[in-house]
Amino acid sequence: MDFITPDFWSALLAIVVIDLVLAGDNAIVIGLAARNLPKENQKKVIIWGTVGAIVIRAAATLAVVWLLKIPGLLLAGGLILLYIAYKLMVEEKDHDIEAQNNVWAAIKTIIIADAVMGLDNVLAVAGAAHGDFLLVVIGLLISVPIVVWGSTLFLKVIDKYPFIITIGAGVLAWTASKMIVGEKFMKPYFENGFVKYGFEILVILLVLGIATLKKRKIAEERASAETNLSKSEAQ
Repeated sequence: MDFITPDFWSALLAIVVIDLVLAGDNAIVIGLAARNLPKENQKKVIIWGTVGAIVIRAAATLAVVWLLKIPGLLLAGGLILLYIAYKLMVEEKDHDIEAQNNVWAAIKTIIIADAVMGLDNVLAVAGAAHGDFLLVVIGLLISVPIVVWGSTLFLKVIDKYPFIITIGAGVLAWTASKMIVGEKFMKPYFENGFVKYGFEILVILLVLGIATLKKRKIAEERASAETNLSKSEAQ
């Protein structure tokens, strides 16, 4: 992919947003795992835990980029990413990570937790990179400072400006739609530019719309449950 093309910069922008939205949770894992350690050991755990997590994530992302070249997997990856985008908006994440008192135990916890939690990030970055290994590497380099330094700050920003999650989910849905239309056996259906871009916009609107309705329903059910609990306590 050429540096001067709009495709390169739009893909890079998508990767940056994906990393900002999805890597924040992995950063919090690091803080939770290391919180019981002495101050002098916390920095060591953060650095080596991050290095181990990034190495595993790099290998996984490059493997996914290669796998997505297999017929049908681009479509499957796009559909999975649509679910991830929906889940990002609807679910309230609980970071249930046990704090460790031993340096190597904490590092191991970080690496394992990041490997499990980072699957969505790997798939999203690989999809946004469109098979370009340079973009994958740049995406990983961007995620490193986010993971190391950005966890607490970014969590506060998201709490203050929840619309960032919606933007992130929209970018994931857009990436997923591009993966779907990029599948070889799907391309004949999207040769018309109007159909292609119309489909991408429709996918984004559907994901955000359905997720918003679901989130609203969950909030209403929770409010109703709290009201019933208050009434039963009053009685």
